[in-house]
Amino acid sequence: MSKRPKPKPQSRTARQLKKIAIWVGALSFAAAFIYVVSENSGVPYDERAIAVVDFSSLDSKAKKAVLQAANRARCTCTCGLQLAQCVATDSSCPIRTENIDKIKTMVRQAMP
Repeated sequence: MSKRPKPKPQSRTARQLKKIAIWVGALSFAAAFIYVVSENSGVPYDERAIAVVDFSSLDSKAKKAVLQAANRARCTCTCGLQLAQCVATDSSCPIRTENIDKIKTMVRQAMP
């Protein structure tokens, strides 16, 4: 069997830079994860899921409040879904258009 050549040891500076780069990467990932969770906390169906409603006129605080309200409210067609869930997932709901209008009204009421 042939022997493998020993790798050259890294310099102390190279090891420290590698360790710093790993920590920066891990902290960046953790910060991004926390940001995503905080922006969507309590909102299973966000503005991307309810694309038929325009939320662009709202600031982030008002948008979050409207999305939370739409995710708490219930559809009234006996399906048992939340308002936002119904609009996002149930295109066959007989009152889907009314539900969209309800969310649009929530947006109008939240506008400054």
